Amino acid sequence: MKRKIIQIDQDKCNGCGLCAQACHEGAIEIKDGKAQLIRDDYCDGFGDCLPHCPQEAITFVEREAAAYDEKAVELHKQRQAAGTAATAGSCPGSQAHALSPAAQHMPSGCPGSRAQMLRPVQAGASSDMPATAETSISRPSQLRQWPVQIKLLPVQAPFYENAHLLIAADCTAYAFADFHQKFIKNRITAIGCPKLDEGDYTEKLTEIIRNNTIKSVTIVRMDVPCCGGIERAAVQALQASGKFIPWQVITIGRDGSILDE
Repeated sequence: MKRKIIQIDQDKCNGCGLCAQACHEGAIEIKDGKAQLIRDDYCDGFGDCLPHCPQEAITFVEREAAAYDEKAVELHKQRQAAGTAATAGSCPGSQAHALSPAAQHMPSGCPGSRAQMLRPVQAGASSDMPATAETSISRPSQLRQWPVQIKLLPVQAPFYENAHLLIAADCTAYAFADFHQKFIKNRITAIGCPKLDEGDYTEKLTEIIRNNTIKSVTIVRMDVPCCGGIERAAVQALQASGKFIPWQVITIGRDGSILDE
């Protein structure tokens, strides 16, 4: 079958191993000092590894590949766990390790930034909460993906395909009471605060728009001067992408009102 799957540029890869740590399916291993996709059917195509690669050596390609096999992945993970347990009893000081210089100094990837697609919870339903917990949801979440912070979002991911992109200042969700229904619903969400985050969002947003099939962009900002930064970055990204995509800017007042739309 033809599907999206990761591709690792061996020339760019420095063997740091962060992608292997980020891959929860165990589809990536470090061999001969380079990251390698060991089996196509281990890769779910979500691209959890992409945002963790400091060399930008991992991209999505669409090619003939075996379908993702959840059962095969579970068996693979069990074998990995068994192998780890078998070596756990030996003296750690006598175990051989081959670490690249980058791997010795770079931190492990944050599990909270793992890219994943979400299914909005329906009213009155529960997700993974235990039956004894308070599970009634009168106003369901409309969030369709994770992460949402612009700094953590991958440049490429399946959830961008034919997506309507929401770029919002993070304060807007607190000021506007019906933010999920009005803005997040049926959109992919990217939030940030140019006053608090270091650097500029323009380059990251440009790559997201350029490398994916974004159908529209909605920019939501507060009526404060610092929010001009997120609007400016989004508009410049649209221009730099070279694409003609419908877009709009919506300003939220500090009293929760929509000032312009």
